[in-house]
Order: sequence, then structure tokens, then C-alpha cells
Amino acid sequence: MKPTTSVVPVPEMDQLIRVVRHRPVILDRDLARLYGLETRALNQAVKRNPDRFPEEFIYELARNEILSISQSVTSLASLRFSKQVRAFTEHGALMAATVLNSPQAVKMSLFIIRAFIKMREDQVANAAVLKRLAEIDATLLQHDTALRDIYQKLRPLLEPAPEPPRRQIGFHAKPEA
Repeated sequence: MKPTTSVVPVPEMDQLIRVVRHRPVILDRDLARLYGLETRALNQAVKRNPDRFPEEFIYELARNEILSISQSVTSLASLRFSKQVRAFTEHGALMAATVLNSPQAVKMSLFIIRAFIKMREDQVANAAVLKRLAEIDATLLQHDTALRDIYQKLRPLLEPAPEPPRRQIGFHAKPEA
């Protein structure tokens, strides 16, 4: 199979970054495609340089993680049959570019790093929005409680006034005490 040399457009790159084990990663097959290589060639370069790829840079996915990713994205159905799938963190993807040292790898590594940075910025923005929504929700709960108290206090005023006692006609004896 001949390696592909097409450059992946930047908007598609953020779709290639997935969250696995609570960390943003890019799969070896996607990284190889971005760098214009076969997946096998990328993995061989990683194996030749084990000191450059500690556990926090790259890790192999467990079978259930592969199944989860391949089921959530239909275009990755072929992952189910892969024996080994590696996930590269941001630093692992950058290290792969330095190991490969091809012009396309260096060029694409910049795009990959920018995509990871954008993803981090989006997460921070989302966290700020969620925090603000939680504050608004708490304020609304306080207002609901205050309005309920006011309603309970005003309710007697809203009810119609009781009719005054009618004056009784005739002679009525007061009970003796």
C-alpha cells in the first residue's frame, strides 16, 4: 500500500482528537495519515525509539476502548479488527514528528498541536459556562424560595374577607360562665 501524501484540512483535525482515559489523544492510524505514512511505518518508528515515548506520551488501547471508539464513529469500524491500536497524547504526537523528521511530519505537527490547544481552550470555555450556569441555577433556587415565602405571606390577603357575623334577631341569653 502506497502512503498517502494528502494534507488533512485543519477543521477535520479536531474530529480526529478523541478523549480516551480522560485525556485527549489521536490514534496511530490517524496520526500516520496526517504524517503521510502507513500506520505500520509510524509504529515501527515508535518501537525504534522507546526512550522518546514514555507511558504519558503513548499507550496501547484495551480491547473495550477500541470497541467503544469504533462503535461511536462508524468510519472507524475497521478498528474492531485491529490487533493493536496506539493512542498518542499531544506530546506523543509531537515526539513522533521529531522521530520521523520529514517535512510533512513537521508541518502537520504544528496543525496537530494547534488542534490540541484549541480543544483545551474549548474545554476551559465550556467549564466557565457550566460554572456560570450553576451559579444562575443556585440564584434561581434562592429566588424560588423567597417568592414562595412571599406568596405564603400574601395568600391570606388574597383570599376573600370572611363575611361579618350577622346580627341575630330576637332575644338571646348569654350562657353563664
